[in-house]
Amino acid sequence: MMYISTEKERCVQLATFLVENQTTVRAVANRFGISKSTVHKDITETLRYVNKTLYYQAKAVLEQNKKERHIRGGEATKNKYKNLKS
Repeated sequence: MMYISTEKERCVQLATFLVENQTTVRAVANRFGISKSTVHKDITETLRYVNKTLYYQAKAVLEQNKKERHIRGGEATKNKYKNLKS
């Protein structure tokens, strides 16, 4: 678990990681050792008041993830049953 001194600093680091790596909230949460709820709240609520530019970049990544989540779910299910047959 990474220690980050302030809430404002934390939300900037989380969003920066999300944008740079074009990753998911779950991956960010795992990387920093915090809950998905905390990551999502920091990025969608707190970041808006701390760094507007980064907020809009992170929001774009979150929207893209939202559009693709049904595809990821289908792939995960496909792989699950494929591995069960093997």
